[in-house]
Amino acid sequence: MLTVDGSFCEGGGQILRSSLALSIVTGRAFRIENIRAKRRKPGLLRQHLTAVRAAAEIGRCKVEGDEMGSTELVFVPGVAVGGDYTFSIGTAGSTTLVLQTILLPLALAKAPSRIVLEGGTHNPYAPPFDFLERSYLPLVNRMGPKVSVTLERYGFYPAGGGRMVVDVTPAESFGGISIVERGDLVRRCGRAVVSSLDRKIADREVRVMRKRLGWDEGEAEVVEIDRPVGPGNIVTIELGYENVTEVFTGFGEVGRAAEAVASHAVQQCQRYLRSSAPVGEYLTDQLLLPMAIAGSGTFRSTGLSRHSETHVDLIGKFLDVEIETEREDSRAIVISIA
Repeated sequence: MLTVDGSFCEGGGQILRSSLALSIVTGRAFRIENIRAKRRKPGLLRQHLTAVRAAAEIGRCKVEGDEMGSTELVFVPGVAVGGDYTFSIGTAGSTTLVLQTILLPLALAKAPSRIVLEGGTHNPYAPPFDFLERSYLPLVNRMGPKVSVTLERYGFYPAGGGRMVVDVTPAESFGGISIVERGDLVRRCGRAVVSSLDRKIADREVRVMRKRLGWDEGEAEVVEIDRPVGPGNIVTIELGYENVTEVFTGFGEVGRAAEAVASHAVQQCQRYLRSSAPVGEYLTDQLLLPMAIAGSGTFRSTGLSRHSETHVDLIGKFLDVEIETEREDSRAIVISIA
């Protein structure tokens, strides 16, 4: 049985989630120790426990240690089975991270799946729904499976209460892709979303986006949520190219000025534009797993985060693949998987 050290390098929940996905895909059982050892509250929280139990359900797996606060877990995988599933976190914990755990095993199953996820859809500590829908999933779909997502209800931290539906048609074959150039810019847009908050907050954020990016009035908009569950605010900036779409975000929080929220997203966007690489830091981290499972692929990235470095090491424990990184210049790195 493979032993995974959950305190390695970045030492967070991603080590657990990716281990669960890789275990089901490869059929390798594992024991993980020191779960989330480098977090303020180590061990399994509600979101992580939901991910573990979701993985166990879709893969008919055996689990020991799936309890709140547990720092050790034994996971013996079965085979992913397509079907209808509903997983509710019960807090504002990230639905997108639960999906990250079970998506690729279900994309390789023999039958389609529909997954209903309830909890946080827009959480500052996880990829928001917008990134999932517009940036990550289009690239996964290019690898073979067909995945579509529908946001039925926003769920902001701390209220949660969000709901999204994911439809997965498995791949007949799962292949790597090459993303070395962005291609021409085909769309750009900004959104300031407010839920149970004054519209003026979003108006101020839109003004910052337009001024700092030099965009026209129609390229950034205000979105007010109908039937909100709780208060929340997010700014998204989307750059859509022929070969890739990147989404940059800023989250509102108590005591943080609207201008600061928008500026955070703008700064990420501007940093990306200073590089010629098509794949940004967060998307790099997300792409490593599906490309490694495909067994091939190449992409140019703006850089490797500590999350990504941890991911590379973990993937090597489960899969017999080579992940090579070559520094192109100070703003671009080439990542190849074979």
